[in-house]
Amino acid sequence: METLTQLLSSISSFVWGPVILTLLLGTGLYLMVGLAFLPLRQLMNTFSLLWRGRESNELDDGEISPFTALMTSLAATIGTGNIAGVATAIFLGGPGAIFWMWMTALVGMATKYAEAVLAVKYREVDKNGAYVGGPMYYIKNGLGAQWHWLAVAFALFGAIAAFGIGNTIQANSVADVLNSTLDIPLWLTGFVMAAIVYVVLIGGIKRIGNVASKLVPFMGVAYVLGASIIIIQRLDSVPTALQLIVNDAFTGTAAAGGFAGAGIMAAIRFGVARGVFSNEAGLGTAPIAHAAAKTNSPVRQGKIAMLGTFIDTIVICTMTALVIILTGSWTSGETGSSLSARAFSMGLPGYGEYVVSFGLAIFALTTLLGWSYYGERCAGFLLGEKIIPWYRIAWVLVIPVGAIMDLEFLWLLADVLNGLMAIPNLIALLLLSPIVFKISRNKK
Repeated sequence: METLTQLLSSISSFVWGPVILTLLLGTGLYLMVGLAFLPLRQLMNTFSLLWRGRESNELDDGEISPFTALMTSLAATIGTGNIAGVATAIFLGGPGAIFWMWMTALVGMATKYAEAVLAVKYREVDKNGAYVGGPMYYIKNGLGAQWHWLAVAFALFGAIAAFGIGNTIQANSVADVLNSTLDIPLWLTGFVMAAIVYVVLIGGIKRIGNVASKLVPFMGVAYVLGASIIIIQRLDSVPTALQLIVNDAFTGTAAAGGFAGAGIMAAIRFGVARGVFSNEAGLGTAPIAHAAAKTNSPVRQGKIAMLGTFIDTIVICTMTALVIILTGSWTSGETGSSLSARAFSMGLPGYGEYVVSFGLAIFALTTLLGWSYYGERCAGFLLGEKIIPWYRIAWVLVIPVGAIMDLEFLWLLADVLNGLMAIPNLIALLLLSPIVFKISRNKK
């Protein structure tokens, strides 16, 4: 296992090296400029659009309301990345990593917008009458037969990557934090989560969407409220914490307490990698959910989709980061969900760790549900609809296994698979960007 971990670490360093980081941030920046900064200009107006999207027009094509599509997308993104991922980014890259998470999110809003626009424009109806879409479909239908291999590559990486980022990582983080706070055995957490996921999955995208639209807003508000109490108690230190984040992004972080220190490249690498892990902008996953939305307007759904990146990283990840920095726990030597639990426990003595424990459990559960849909749609594209029941069975069986595996190994595996997923999608976004710009100008 140690040899395999070292190998994955080397591959992860290459995958998340200068070339991929430049491609990821460069694509988002290019799309943002090409859209004349539409995601930033339209941000506030889009919140009202989201509220109206709770009810879909029955004359529109699709499976679920625009609001439910975003909640399904957020179900997959708001998870361990917001709690354990932020903590891991700070542990490995220092507070400066959060600055690069922000930059990834800001340009990622343009990326997410473009993904959803293309997903709705190029979606298909499968033999069961369901609307399906995502990178594999906008590559196939937008770029033509000569690029079919790229669609296959994305679907293959997506079907496999789902078991890392969307399954084992989630199960492991929940099992770890519940074991440390409530002394619940790892295997028991794994089996309980597997049972819950199975009951929801058999209902398909509509049941997943219904569960997500109820759990995500409730837990998101509860988590932000808990973090806000800690931040307000230390409001006078917030400017110093923000200054630390910005300064360390360009100077690196010296060793302090249990923190070993980190250079500028570590801050960029882990900030961008964990940022992408958290909000998934550029991975091509969210458009799979948005393709099922009841809408005939790619632009409207694109605007709703970009809110997912803002809510996930700019709001929730920032809350976690500030709690970790303001409480001083980032120098403790802890990492992952244990670091976040320690920070909340210091900020809210007596019950802070339970905010993290139950927040992580709910977030990870919804992520397991959202990513199961992403993975099965990728598998269905490759092998047809007949594979989906078998994929769901495999998905449920892997959850208890992930709960007892090594955390470092799982994070490395997820990083590698995320990078491999992003490459085909980013290539497609660049090639299809003229279509995105044209549709956005026409507002159709």
